[in-house]
This record gives sequence, C-alpha cells and structure tokens, in this order.
Amino acid sequence: MTAVEIEHGAADIDPFAALTEVFAGRRALVLEDDPALADHVAARLIRAGFEAVDCVDTGEAALERARAQPYDVLILDRLTRGLDGLETLKRLRATPGPCSDAPALMLTALTGERQRVEGLLGGADDYLSKPVGDEELLARIAAQLRRMARRARPVNTDLINGPFRLSPGARTLKLTLEAGERLIDLSPLEFAIVSELMTARGQPVTKTMLWDRCWVEWTFLPDNFVNIIDARISALRRRLKEQAPELGEALHPLIVSARSQSLIFRNLDVAGA
Repeated sequence: MTAVEIEHGAADIDPFAALTEVFAGRRALVLEDDPALADHVAARLIRAGFEAVDCVDTGEAALERARAQPYDVLILDRLTRGLDGLETLKRLRATPGPCSDAPALMLTALTGERQRVEGLLGGADDYLSKPVGDEELLARIAAQLRRMARRARPVNTDLINGPFRLSPGARTLKLTLEAGERLIDLSPLEFAIVSELMTARGQPVTKTMLWDRCWVEWTFLPDNFVNIIDARISALRRRLKEQAPELGEALHPLIVSARSQSLIFRNLDVAGA
C-alpha cells in the first residue's frame, strides 16, 4: 500500500486506495471520441472500483444510453461528432430520466473561461481540462458522489470529526475536550479550506479543487497556485497545532498530503488516525 506523505513523516493509509469503497458498485458513462483516452479512463475507473464503465463516441449514443439506464456519473467531452457533450447534457437535464440529475463532469480541450462558464451554466457539475491526471479525475468524481449523498441531508448539518465540530451555517470550528469546548480561530480563507477538507471525510482533495473552491476571488489559475496553496497550508497547520496542542504530536499536522497533489484532513474518528 502506498504511504501517505506528510510534512513530518508518513501515515499508513492511502486515501486513494480507500476510494475503492466509494466507487464500489458504481456505473459511469463516458462520452469521448478518442478511443485511446476513452479506454484509459474506463480502465482507470474499473481499477478504482467502478462496477461498469460504458464508453460512447457520439452525443446521440450518450443520450440513448443515459435515457435507458441510470449512471452514477457522466464524463463528457465537448468536441464530439453530432451532438457535443454540452448539448447532450442540456437535453438530459431538460427532461426527467434516470440520469437527469446525475453528476456530470466535462472533460475537454476547450479550457477558456467563457467555455468553462458555458459548461457549468449548461448543467455540468465540474469542468476538467485535457489532459487530466488520474489523481485529479478520481478525486473530483469522489467529490461529486459526496455532494449527491449530501443532498439527502438537512442543510447546514454540523460535521463531526473526532473532537472537532464544524458548523457550516455559523462558519465555526470548535474543539471539544474533557476540559470543555473552545472556538478555533480561523480566517475566512482558512475556514473555507478546513471546511472543504473536513467535508471530504478523509478522502483526498486535490490542490486544483481546493483552489477552485476556496480562492473564489481569482478568475484564473496562476502558474504559482501550488506555491500559494502550500504556503497557506503550512501556516494553517501551525495555527491548528497552536490551538489544539492537546491532540499530541502524533496527530499533527492535522492536514496531510496524499501523494503529490492532494490533501486530506485526518479522520480522527478512526483509531490510530
């Protein structure tokens, strides 16, 4: 099992291996007219735990499949023969059917801001640029499956992770110990980061995902975004350690790096986390 690399040592859990349970029994539909890429995506999803991946190369074929059976996730290229992926998705969203609300990820070479906005407004839940790494793709699919699961929960439900209670509505993070409860002091950006990582419940969040969801005032991805994130994460690790020293050295840093480009907030509900 691949070790999780952290700033001061290594943990013994690979969060990407743990995604096998998340993907077990899932079905995906891939609209992609590049056979090599379609085969690669399908093979990677099957290895990650998906039960089945159906690949089609036209929007018409994607519509036929998606209207006939349910899929847990749709992965759609925008540049395909006949109906493109965006028009295919719009038609699926417009009429009731087994996939009308399924999470949809655009995977495309159309990467401009205007095209991205078009895709998201057209019904996509996420927008990925080709080429995309396996780590990024798997993490983003897992994130969309988590969001679907959260739809059934009451809005602004508190998240509990060991002694921590995160309240999305109040935008607070509290630490509860035998001596009592206290508020963890975080800036708005730090709270957004912690919220995104804790919501993942021990699953990996890539740095690109974190940038998209926490650095919302930026309208583009700067070349040095990884350096910006790394600097902020290092400062946040120190802040959490200063405000939660009772957890001990074994659990710090609370935010650890998974493989090269992903982060997780330790699952403190698991013994020995």
